[in-house]
Amino acid sequence: MMKLKYSICCGLDVHKNVIVATIVTTNKDGISEYQQKSFSTINSDIQRFHNWLIENNCYHVCMESTGKYWIPIFNYLENDIDVCLTHPKYVKAIKGKKTDKKDSKWIADLYKFDLVRCSFIPPKDFRQLRELSRYRFKLVCMKSSEKNRIQNCMTVSNVGIASVLSDPFGKTATEIISYLLEHTADSMDEKAVRKLIKKGAKSKSDEIIEAIKGYTIETDQAKKLELARGHLEYLDDMITQTEVELYVRFKPYYEFVEFVSTMPGMTELSSTIVLAETGVDMDIFDDAKHLCSWCGLSPANNESAGKKKSVRIAKAGDYLKPMMVQCALAAIKSKNSLILQSNMVESKSDVDTKRQSLPLQE
Repeated sequence: MMKLKYSICCGLDVHKNVIVATIVTTNKDGISEYQQKSFSTINSDIQRFHNWLIENNCYHVCMESTGKYWIPIFNYLENDIDVCLTHPKYVKAIKGKKTDKKDSKWIADLYKFDLVRCSFIPPKDFRQLRELSRYRFKLVCMKSSEKNRIQNCMTVSNVGIASVLSDPFGKTATEIISYLLEHTADSMDEKAVRKLIKKGAKSKSDEIIEAIKGYTIETDQAKKLELARGHLEYLDDMITQTEVELYVRFKPYYEFVEFVSTMPGMTELSSTIVLAETGVDMDIFDDAKHLCSWCGLSPANNESAGKKKSVRIAKAGDYLKPMMVQCALAAIKSKNSLILQSNMVESKSDVDTKRQSLPLQE
């Protein structure tokens, strides 16, 4: 028989407009009684739901992480009640027998025996930091999309700067594009263009001139370029403001940022973003492998009858995984990582030498 963990607990089936709650009370003989009630997601009704739980002496609640709908409920409950947020796959009911009330009861039954795996919910200040860092991530994605649009405009208009310059959005490329928008291929002055080329790209002056000769920026592409470049500047400003706000809010934990940024490939910004996702309390993770798995960077185990099937990494860590991969790639190229690798090779050779010098044991 399964061991009872919570004699009184509640299971929630959360929707956009409705909360279906089931309180299960189990006595010493293992007999359970159920109370079911539905509430709306209006603030006053969520408060009424909170009071209903307290009245029934229920201080343990389990609910699915359904979109963003769980957040308002969690905000009302977190101070007085222990809330377990779980992935829907852990409380999925049998197909064909799913209703809101049955789902709520099923979650309560699983939770009372501690059969539900709870998700990690960081403290309130780190949840706020996480929101800002994720917003920055989305702004950076928008910036990348806008850059792609500008490059498409340049390709369509026969402007081949991107094939010559390593950075098609650097100072040289930006000033040349501004000049080309104000002139046509016939009125273009090569000497004026050469003056716009900065020192680092002087050696490629002839190639740049050849790449823009015969260009044709039509009115539609010119307008698109103008709007996209303006939006790109706006996004740069928003990203800067978001990063400043992150640094200000992370000031109480700056010692952790400094510590993490000493690792190869990590900067203060990347350390701030990583810690905003994970928090600074590592006790919630069993070990380093558990943390890697939580980030979505560990391959799965999928073997049956001696045959290994797909072991691709999980979809978890949508925001953290790209940052960790970037830091890993930067660490490979950094000098410190090369020193560490050489030290590891030297230490391994020392161990092999010592093993050879030891007498053989029967």
